[in-house]
Amino acid sequence: MAEKDSSKITLQASTRSGDQTHRRLKSRHIQLIGIGGTIGTALYVQIGRGLINGGPASLFIAFTIWCSFILAVTLCMAEMVTHLPISSPFIRFAGRYVDEAFGFAAGWNFFIFEAALVPFEVTACNVIIHYWSDAIPAGGIIAIVIVLYGLINLLAVQWYGEAEFWTALGKVLLIVALLLFTFIVMLGGNPLGDRFGFRYWSTPGAFAILYHEGALGRWLGFLQCLIQASFTIAGPDYVSMAAGEAENPRVVMPRAFNAVFYRLTTFFVLGSLAVGILVPYDDAEMALAFSAGKPGAAASPYVVAMNRLGIRILPDIVNAMVLTAAFSAGNSYVYCASRSLYGLALEGKAPRLFTRCTAKGVPVYCVLVVLAVALLSFLQVSNDAAIVLQWFVNLVTASQLINYSVICVTYLRFHAALRAQGVSRDALPYRAMLQPYAGWYGLVGCVIMTFVSGYPVFLPGKWDLPTFLFSYTMIGVCPLLYFGWKSLKKTRIYRADEVDLFKNVNEIDEYQRTFVPSPSKNALERVLDWMFG
Repeated sequence: MAEKDSSKITLQASTRSGDQTHRRLKSRHIQLIGIGGTIGTALYVQIGRGLINGGPASLFIAFTIWCSFILAVTLCMAEMVTHLPISSPFIRFAGRYVDEAFGFAAGWNFFIFEAALVPFEVTACNVIIHYWSDAIPAGGIIAIVIVLYGLINLLAVQWYGEAEFWTALGKVLLIVALLLFTFIVMLGGNPLGDRFGFRYWSTPGAFAILYHEGALGRWLGFLQCLIQASFTIAGPDYVSMAAGEAENPRVVMPRAFNAVFYRLTTFFVLGSLAVGILVPYDDAEMALAFSAGKPGAAASPYVVAMNRLGIRILPDIVNAMVLTAAFSAGNSYVYCASRSLYGLALEGKAPRLFTRCTAKGVPVYCVLVVLAVALLSFLQVSNDAAIVLQWFVNLVTASQLINYSVICVTYLRFHAALRAQGVSRDALPYRAMLQPYAGWYGLVGCVIMTFVSGYPVFLPGKWDLPTFLFSYTMIGVCPLLYFGWKSLKKTRIYRADEVDLFKNVNEIDEYQRTFVPSPSKNALERVLDWMFG
């Protein structure tokens, strides 16, 4: 009876403002969605490219530094979302706290970013499968992956949550296993009995030289690692996108933001350290794997290390786990892209058609649009996979940094509005530390990296028009979206004293007051809810 009452309350709380999604995602789902959307092939395979460009020390330092910017963005996001946990929150907050045109540009930028990542991961899945055999045609694999994404995302949100929970849990187990593998083999636990420790930090060295000789070359190598970190490390945006479908969000969301940040920081920082321990940055096999576009995990520093040490079977296991990682990441991108489009439609910034949901609370037309974008992965059938993957990477790198810049700007306006309207931050459900300084820190770092991300095209002899366009297209598109909507709708930037901080807050307060937790269905769920609660 309690479960039925909870469902009824959930439905009422969701539909009052036109939002037809259901609050069915538990704390464990939210946390693993954040991890699942962030950990993909970049942590296991593409990180090797950073090692080649900058060396082990540059890679480790760059990943560590960028985690501080992700912490700043997380603090901004956590305070706002816990105050008002609604669907597509940071997109809608941008319109409410800054300017409706700002929200329009932010929303469409995020949708393009997430939607473009879906064919990226579909293409990656195809490449990974061809690690074992070329017998299955690329078109067949791509079609199967897209159909699976459709089934998982259209059935119901709780099915998505469960699917993402288990695949993301597999990613966590894989990175933990690879970190343990690194620790064991570096101390001599390998077939060669080689106790190599940090040998490769001294030979060939801790810093690689890129594009130029001397100190400038080492700096450019570090900068390339920092750019890779800015594309690879994420988290708060994926957690926030599930806020409108989270059970008991005022309690669940702060825990989810904190847990996801600390876990991801551990994985990315230690992962960047591990690959620099396992393989020298000038390893010929790893360089050849990237230059020749070898399939699957062939270019992974972990697989390269296993081959160097004469370890068999493990490379196949790593490739299988990387496949689940890529599939899970793509699944998260379908979810986030569809919910961002749904949020835009709720705010009147996309056709009203996209607000329609199934009886189980799934925005069906939004999901179908994202799956249609995923069909771009069929470009691989007539083009080299490595080229197609790079197209998508270049297109979305700037978009992610723009997203984080938007979050920081929105928070700074939120903070200013609280102060101007005499609302104490102590009254908020969650008060983030270091504010508003963290907001400014995150904003400055993300804006600088947005423009720096495509810098190699400006070096002597490196000019390439397609690379320039893919790297900087969204930087030009976003102002066009902003000023286009502003001129069409005659919007303006809100003063701090007129920002509506409490729209929909009463609905969340009522939901929290009458919330009845849904019980765990079995012993396994009880254990999982306790572990990730």
